Amino acid sequence: MIYCVEDDSSIRDLMIYTLNSAGFEAKGFDNGDRLFDALQTEKPQLIMLDIMLPGEDGLSILKRLRRQPSAKDIPVIMATAKGTEYDKVTGLDLGADDYLSKPFGMMEMISRVKAVLRRVNPIKEVKMLKIGKLELNSETYIVLANKERIPLTLKEYKLLRTFMENPGRVFTRDQLLEMIWGTDYIGETRTVDVHIGTLRTKLGEYGNYIETVRGVGYRMEEKE
Repeated sequence: MIYCVEDDSSIRDLMIYTLNSAGFEAKGFDNGDRLFDALQTEKPQLIMLDIMLPGEDGLSILKRLRRQPSAKDIPVIMATAKGTEYDKVTGLDLGADDYLSKPFGMMEMISRVKAVLRRVNPIKEVKMLKIGKLELNSETYIVLANKERIPLTLKEYKLLRTFMENPGRVFTRDQLLEMIWGTDYIGETRTVDVHIGTLRTKLGEYGNYIETVRGVGYRMEEKE
């Protein structure tokens, strides 16, 4: 849910229509009192807040939002009159997450909304990777083989993670060398073979998940 606080009904209706068309739910309010009434029943993902409002202006409303424990973390995009740099700076200093200068396009509004939501709700990285009885926790760097912890060097860990993130994909030795050791590394592809060998040994019976593709490189698949 996105709340739009805008006293001009035509602009407010257009904002709500555009947000709905982009897949968001949206509600509109023409003043701060109606906004705070709505906050008693539903907390939105984001608030679009015009600065120039009759009665209590947007900057004052923003201050109230940031003082309320239940609303202080709601991201806010301020709408400012074109050229009013003071309002933009003041809004950002008070805790606004972004601003739009009026008149703004609806597509720009949607782009700003999505960008702010990505910042405040980042996509979390998958923590656990699993192939057969091998498990890799990408947050703790712990690798388990049939529930038994396997100590790996950093390069071995990176190799295993690359394979487990891409099951069935074939990687050439040159690709692995560049991905794991970096473009500045000066060495032979034999380095990859040596590390694959030690990784297989440490994984024990599950080392055969890493398959050699003759003349190409390596891939990882669960064996029957």
